[in-house]
Amino acid sequence: MFGIDGSEFLVILIVALVVVGPKDLPKLMRTIGQWAGRARAMADQFRRSFDDMARQSELDELRAEVNKLKTTATQPMTEADYNALGIEFPKDPLANIEDVGAAPPKLDEFADVTSGAPSVAPAASPAAVAAPAPAAAPAAAPQEAPAPEPATNTSTAA
Repeated sequence: MFGIDGSEFLVILIVALVVVGPKDLPKLMRTIGQWAGRARAMADQFRRSFDDMARQSELDELRAEVNKLKTTATQPMTEADYNALGIEFPKDPLANIEDVGAAPPKLDEFADVTSGAPSVAPAASPAAVAAPAPAAAPAAAPQEAPAPEPATNTSTAA
């Protein structure tokens, strides 16, 4: 424990027995045990606080690295970045961007199948839009048989 062999520890116990006496030796051993327990607890607490500080330091370093990566990831690539990756820097980076505000095709246009030229569907007259089409007389529908009722189990389990 403290570099004391078993024989040396036995000599220390015999001296303590002679100096303290057999009556007070158990009280002395108990006190020494309490002091050793307190010292062990303080050492454990110191070790835990040191570990917590080391862990917090590592977390702070990781946070700083993540924040640095976030800021560099949001910046556009420079010509040096392209060269580092072995990619040729485009002369006009905006040349390949499509027109965002282009109008969509009109829905009432359709292609003439025979000529391939687009043609416009004729507009409906206001009279045709306002007047509803006459309803056809309902045809005599064959009558259906009524649906069968579901079978129920009337027997009870014994």
